[in-house]
Amino acid sequence: MALINEHYLKLSKNYLFADIAKKVNAFKVSHPKSDVISLGIGDVTRPLCPAVIEAMHKAVDDMSVKERFHGYGPEQGYLFLREAIVKHDFLSRGIHLDPSEIFVNDGAKSDTGNIGELVRWDNSIGVTDPIYPVYIDSNVMCGRAGSQTDGKWSNVTYMPCSEENGFVPQIPDRRVDIIYLCYPNNPTGTVISKEELKKWVNYALKNDTLIFYDAAYEAYIQDDDIPHSIYEIKGAKKVAIEFHSYSKTAGFTGVRCGYTVVPKELTAVTLDGKQRVPLNPMWDRRQCTKFNGTSYISQRAAEAIYTPEGKQQVRETIQYYMDNARMMRDTLIRLGLKVYGGENAPYLWVKTPGGTDSWKFFEQMLYGAQVVCTPGVGFGPSGEGFVRLTSFGNHEDCERALSRISTWMKG
Repeated sequence: MALINEHYLKLSKNYLFADIAKKVNAFKVSHPKSDVISLGIGDVTRPLCPAVIEAMHKAVDDMSVKERFHGYGPEQGYLFLREAIVKHDFLSRGIHLDPSEIFVNDGAKSDTGNIGELVRWDNSIGVTDPIYPVYIDSNVMCGRAGSQTDGKWSNVTYMPCSEENGFVPQIPDRRVDIIYLCYPNNPTGTVISKEELKKWVNYALKNDTLIFYDAAYEAYIQDDDIPHSIYEIKGAKKVAIEFHSYSKTAGFTGVRCGYTVVPKELTAVTLDGKQRVPLNPMWDRRQCTKFNGTSYISQRAAEAIYTPEGKQQVRETIQYYMDNARMMRDTLIRLGLKVYGGENAPYLWVKTPGGTDSWKFFEQMLYGAQVVCTPGVGFGPSGEGFVRLTSFGNHEDCERALSRISTWMKG
């Protein structure tokens, strides 16, 4: 008989955002005339910029002509896009990469979930807490996370990000095989300085640790001294894989495109310790076996954001969302709430008043203001007592939501 992968049984019944959707739908059923505004799920609302639309139209036209038709593309991504990524995202910051170190994907979520296939199931992992749920769940699925007790996994080192440490995680006092870092951070919206990031790279170099670095929100960084890539730190190519996404940068949540950087310098050791194996060709082999590449149309769309017109239009969209974030942050602070993030990222991490637990505050805001937030505890134990708000809504919706929250809290 076929035996299931019993590690899946360890997962919570629903993904966090499925739980939220279920509760919101239940509210709508009992309140059919309600007008719910969502500031919870991080989906974008602005349309694709004109440069991207024009590129997509041209790509569709290509597909209608025999001479320009594209079938299966290279699993690693078309060279035109990988060269644009190297030139505009890295060389402009003094980082030298080769296009063969770039792997185009259908969004960062896929690769952050799949990258664990390159390493043994019994590696230990370390995560900042709170954390994007995919990092933990994908490790649970293969048995790497161990067993769960009181909301924590036995083979996971949790590095709390709290008010007490300024949301800067403490470097582990022991060796951990794999570290997950996400900056600007989802969910807290906080960032990390070059000096702090350098400490992590030095830790990885000293302990032969592999860093999975999620930079999906780097385009939202406003401060000049905040790093956009871990490769701005000397030695990082030897220890880090970096993930990027166009979903929030250019509104590609419905188009699907991103990329992963696997430097050729990066290696991991065999079980007997006798051989160091480069991970770049391993990931290439994995992609060629399990991934048929991102669509030609999506990649032409992504290429367009690197044109002068595309860059300007994307900056305007990002500024639109950051204007929302600033308005939300200012209003919530005036209401007496403690707010973190929202300055270099599209997420705001809000402390619940009076020590209210996350899910209770979620329901209070839903029923009291008809506004949806995300319970912080859904991102990990250290998220209890916080909720996450996103600035990806329409400006008018954000204004209405804030007005409702103000009335509700003052009432």
